[in-house]
Amino acid sequence: MKKRISVIGIIVEDRKTAASKINQILSDFGDIIVGRMGIPYREKNVSVMAIICDGTTDEIGALTGKLGQIKNVKVKSAITN
Repeated sequence: MKKRISVIGIIVEDRKTAASKINQILSDFGDIIVGRMGIPYREKNVSVMAIICDGTTDEIGALTGKLGQIKNVKVKSAITN
């Protein structure tokens, strides 16, 4: 299957309860992650993350699916052709 570059955007509304779960999932998918950036947006009481990946659509879908199952976490992705 062809690998694709993707950007995954994550908004975390409750960092204290979600952070360890997010980090465990990102660690599990570390072989497809090229880089990550996270910024706390204190004025809105959320954290915003961007994850750059290079993987198959199945791998990227599995990653976003697992992240999306975490309570108070919203996930969107953009995948290249």
